[in-house]
Formats: sequence, structure tokens, C-alpha cells
Amino acid sequence: MFRSPSGSRIGAKALAATALIAAALAGFTGQAQSSRNPRRETNANRRARIARQIAETYTHRWEVAGGGGYLRFRSGQFTQKNSEIAFWVNTSYYFNQKLGVTGEIRGAYGNGKIPNLNPYAAAVGSPQISEYPFLAGPTYRVYLHQKIAVSAFALGGTAIGKFDGDSKGHSAAELGFWPSTNAQPAISVGGNLDLNLYPNLAFRIAPSYLGTGFGGSWQNNVGFEMGLVYRFGRQK
Repeated sequence: MFRSPSGSRIGAKALAATALIAAALAGFTGQAQSSRNPRRETNANRRARIARQIAETYTHRWEVAGGGGYLRFRSGQFTQKNSEIAFWVNTSYYFNQKLGVTGEIRGAYGNGKIPNLNPYAAAVGSPQISEYPFLAGPTYRVYLHQKIAVSAFALGGTAIGKFDGDSKGHSAAELGFWPSTNAQPAISVGGNLDLNLYPNLAFRIAPSYLGTGFGGSWQNNVGFEMGLVYRFGRQK
């Protein structure tokens, strides 16, 4: 007789505890389900935002770019290669997000290395030389991303070479250099790595090969360019 009410009270407490646990589990499950939907929506919004930024970045019609660089160049048939500092300026017109055409002007300046056995070597020292390629050709973006872009280019044209402007009256041939000229063939192939600072502004690193035909020979030169890229206009 005494235990029955106590047992009833214990049973009631157990039922109440069970109900509280069930309610807590239901609430936790509801929170978990409700938290998944906003996360999916956030990821979808993020993907949409990235897609909009990619389109905003690579639907510019025009690019202008320029900066400095470095070139390894051989100034004569029997000379050692010399290091040159360079400048470059180009303009690109894009038909779509990937394909464009580029026109570029470069200049490189260094000191030619006269062969040691040359009779004028001691008197002339290491005279300054320079080259100026004028190039044009296609540019193609092979990778587009919100933060970076990778493109390849193949340019052809002509180059001016000045190899006796600092030779103290001696001709380039006397020093063992290529003859100065106003028009010799030139080609360049390479790639651009663009690090996007803003949709219309990027920092570029561009390793490249430059081939020139001074002196009836062919020079295989390598180097790189660095500088800024500014994009403007819109593709229709």
C-alpha cells in the first residue's frame, strides 16, 4: 500500500524525464537541419559571386601593360652572353574571355663582352649595347580563376640593334659584335601569370624566349618580364 504511490511518483518522473530528453533531441535535430540549409545557400551564393567576379575580370575588351625585365643576350658570334635590363609595353585586344591579339614594344640594355684576344678590348672595355623588338601576335588564356590567370603568347616581328653606339669610334664588326641594324626578324614565345589585385588590375610575371636574327645569324635569348596590367572596356 505504501510503495504504490511512491512507484507512481517514480514512474511519473521517469515519463517526464523521457519527454524532456525527446524534446531536446527533437530540438537539436531541427537546429541541425535548419543549419544545413543556410550553409548550402551560403556556398551557392559564394559560387555565384566568384562566377560574377570571373566574368567581370575577363570580359574586359582591352588590356594595357608594362614594366621591366631581364634578358640574357649574346652580342656576337664568339662573345659570352651578357645580362641586360629591359622594359616592355604592350596592348591586347580580346575577342572573348580567352583569345586576344597583342602588340608589344621591348627594349633591352646591357654591356657587351668583347673577346679577350680582340685588339680593342682593353681600350673599349665593355661598351653599352641595346636591342628594340617590335612584336605582335595571338595571346590565349589557358586558365581563368578569380585570383589568377595563365596565358600563352606567340609574337613575331622585327628588331633594331645598336651595337656600336658606345664603342669609342670602333665599328661593331671590329669589336666582334653583330652589326647595328634597323630591321631584323624577331620572335617571342612565352607565358603570362597574372595575379589579380582587382578585376581591372593585375600584377604580371612573364618568362619568355626571344629569338633575333642579327648579323645573319640567330640568337636564342631567354628572360622574363614583370609589371602591371590594366583592363578596361567591355566585350559585347
